Amino acid sequence: MGPGKPHQKSLFSASHPESPLSPRDSIPSLTRQLKQRLELEKLQGRRHVRVATHEAELAQIARRVAGCKRCGLWRTRTQPVPGQGSARAELVLVGEAPGAEEDKQGLAFVGRAGQLLTKILKAINLEREDVFIGNILKCRPPANRSPLPDESASCLPYILAQLDVIKPRIICALGAVAANALMGESGPISRIRGKFVPYRGADFIATYHPAYLLRNPAEKKKVWEDMQKIRDRLA
Repeated sequence: MGPGKPHQKSLFSASHPESPLSPRDSIPSLTRQLKQRLELEKLQGRRHVRVATHEAELAQIARRVAGCKRCGLWRTRTQPVPGQGSARAELVLVGEAPGAEEDKQGLAFVGRAGQLLTKILKAINLEREDVFIGNILKCRPPANRSPLPDESASCLPYILAQLDVIKPRIICALGAVAANALMGESGPISRIRGKFVPYRGADFIATYHPAYLLRNPAEKKKVWEDMQKIRDRLA
């Protein structure tokens, strides 16, 4: 370097510690990183739109449930119980019908059986907000009687529509009534309990209803076995 000529450090030199760039930060590299970031943000935006769309579709189903008069249960209910939970749930749990507390609050599984269900979910590291919980019937039958065939047939399209929106990985039927209604079969739950079968693009499994466990606590061990299978399948 000639005399009188100021010494200039290279922008990429190791002796220029204040430089935010390195030899790897070429224009093509930065351009590629920018494109990757934009693509990631685009995918995240699509995901947010998809979830928002699913939530809107579930809300629309809930409005249809609120105005439903397909069977006579709308006359005796306090309010409908469409079901609640995550629109992107990997696990959907389906019971048979709302009880007295559910009828009062308009929420699925909030009575004693619901409290037990919450504990069961926590045992496999899930919160109620992580899953979707609903019933075959969206209105409480009088005196908590079992659903009549025409009531189940009238209400079944609602839970099927919810399943089609959520597209879960696993559908768990709680009790024989729910399992038989979904599978279009009849028979004791012991015949199908704890076995995964394909159903509407998901894995279907049936286990005992929490209300049954309150009456028969010795059967909790079998439900724990079933829930471990669900946990392992979701892992």
